[in-house]
Amino acid sequence: MANVSIQDVKELRDMTGCGLSDCKKALEDANGNRDEAVKILREMGLAKSAKKAGRIAAEGIVKTKVEGNKGIIVEINCETDFAAKSDRFLELVETITDTILKSDVSDVDALMNITAEGTSQTVSEYLAEKIGVISENIKIRRFDRMEGTLIQYMHDGGRIGTLLKISTDKPDDAEILAAAKNAALQITAMNAQYVAKADIPADVMANEKEVQTKLVEQEGKPANVAEKIVEGRLRKFAEEVCLLEQIYFKDNTTSVGKYLDSVAKAQGAALKIEGFVRYERGEGIEKKADNFADEVASMIK
Repeated sequence: MANVSIQDVKELRDMTGCGLSDCKKALEDANGNRDEAVKILREMGLAKSAKKAGRIAAEGIVKTKVEGNKGIIVEINCETDFAAKSDRFLELVETITDTILKSDVSDVDALMNITAEGTSQTVSEYLAEKIGVISENIKIRRFDRMEGTLIQYMHDGGRIGTLLKISTDKPDDAEILAAAKNAALQITAMNAQYVAKADIPADVMANEKEVQTKLVEQEGKPANVAEKIVEGRLRKFAEEVCLLEQIYFKDNTTSVGKYLDSVAKAQGAALKIEGFVRYERGEGIEKKADNFADEVASMIK
């Protein structure tokens, strides 16, 4: 049996919302593998939606920026909401965003070693200086870049950001761009994870099928209807996580895919969603939970 730490239990509880004892047992049964433990909890009917895993609040900003055919999305975190709204932090965010956009670095480690835009310091040196001024820990958590016809959208002061890439033969058509913007709004609001059903990895679908099959078995459904129930739930899963399969948020009588097709047809244009990145501030970042160790200690005695 795996040696499960207090921190392991805390992370799984925060990810799934399940009880401490259930999380501890699931981790033990999964030999410490967190993803497998989530699966076990879902099969038990305790963790209702893996999509909600890791939605833990943390402060900072998700920022998008597009210049020409190049764009980036970046998440920069700090400790408090007060600092996140300060002019000094916002200036830092702009500097880091411009630095990434004008460089070709592909990860945060490489970014730290290049010169910060408008300064003579490396990003690492610049960040250290700003941490001293702002008096909070600040981290450049992640970023992604895209090239092409891009649409950006930031929601709620940088709590969520989306960067969307489309292909079209009419990139200056106002209706086409408006439809793409609506697609970006849909991604932001409905948390799409894939463009289309075909983009869902085979292992993800296989895992979902296994989970739903076990849930149906536990519900005692007759064998002759169980398979159809699972198929229906898999279709529902695809509708929830795939942009083109989702119900369009401005018209619940159609899907996003059909909406985009209708706009393209009306404009006599081609329109295809090539990909997107959606960040939500604080995804998977954990905040200190007061007295959590005492709570777990009392549970495992």
